[in-house]
This record gives sequence, structure tokens and C-alpha cells, in this order.
Amino acid sequence: MKITAIIPAYNEVKHIADVLLVLKKVNIIDEIIVVSDGSCDGTAEKARSFGVNVIELKNNLGKGGAMKEGLKNCGASIVLFLDADLIGLTEKHIYNLLSPVINDFADMTIGIFANGRLATDLAQKIAPHLSGQRAVKKSVIDNIENMYITRYGIEAALTKYAEINNLRVDMVPLPDMTHHMKEEKLGLAKGFAARLKMYWDILRCMGIHIKRKRAGGKR
Repeated sequence: MKITAIIPAYNEVKHIADVLLVLKKVNIIDEIIVVSDGSCDGTAEKARSFGVNVIELKNNLGKGGAMKEGLKNCGASIVLFLDADLIGLTEKHIYNLLSPVINDFADMTIGIFANGRLATDLAQKIAPHLSGQRAVKKSVIDNIENMYITRYGIEAALTKYAEINNLRVDMVPLPDMTHHMKEEKLGLAKGFAARLKMYWDILRCMGIHIKRKRAGGKR
């Protein structure tokens, strides 16, 4: 049972090392793929310095497109998705996300921040379906259409897809974990504009009918 971690990253040279340092210690992960989504700050070079596989996209496709590119280059049966800007990630978090899928108790897990900091904890309590920390069976996610057009609404699209297809989803607490907010990375004005763009992608994706292809799979 091969497990691949896929990290979509856009201009995360300052933060991605913190995620890769932890991932490299988890011996059940067979492969790590970083998809640099049109980054122009050295994200790809930083990732390569850790000896992981790097896909360097010339243009920014958005998170959904970057994740799809990672999947196209992945032969694993289980995929772990992590954001590139996490704070407080531990090996235990990763095992907890993967375990229900490995043991076939769930088709997908969704990680929920807890006791990290108020802003991110509250956001995920209000909208847990927006979390980017997930483990999922590749046989499930391979049958999702429209990933390229979801951009930053991919998490909402995945959750909607799981609901439509009656997938077994397990919510996994991620204690003492959070992430760098857009306003911190880009400044208040640019960060707020980026956040509005993200919310627009999410709202748009909630209206996209995502269905499972009929070819292959039982569900």
C-alpha cells in the first residue's frame, strides 16, 4: 500500500521547509511531491533541497489544478494532501490523518485545527469542509471531474463530492496546529484581496455539480 504526500505550494519558500522536515521523518510515506504552482520566490528550489519530487508549473493553476498535476504523477493507493504553510505540524498529526484510510475505516479524512490560535480554529469550526489537510483513497479522487477549474475552492468541491457519493469521511482533530494567514504573508491589503478571491472560488465551487465518472469503482 503506497502512500504519497502531495503539497501544492505558491510562493511558500519561507514556510515549506517546516512541513517537509516533518514529512521526511514519517516512514510510512513512500513519496513526497511538491507542486510549485507558478511560484517565483524559490519555492521549487527549496523543496528540491529536501530531496523530494518537485513539479514546477510555469503558470499558476490554483490549488485544484496543482493538486491534479500532483495526482497525475502519483502511483500511490493513498494520498495525503497538506498545505505548505502549516505551523505546528507533527508526525502524530500525519499518522492520525492517514490511519483511518489505511485501515479502511474511512475513504477520506479531514484535519481540523484545534488549540492553534483563535482565528484559524474558529474558521475551521465554522467551515470544516475548507480544510486542506486530508488523506484520501486515490481510487476515489481519480474519479473527480473538474478539479482544474476549482482553483482555491477545491476543498469545498472535495467535501461536496464525498457527500454526493456517500463516502465515509472522518474528521480528525489536529491539536496545536495552525497556518500562516494570507494577511501575514502578503500584507493586510493584498492578503485581504487574496482572501476575497479564495472565498469567491469557494462559493463558485459550491455551485459546480461534481459527479463521479461511471467508469471504474463501485460507488
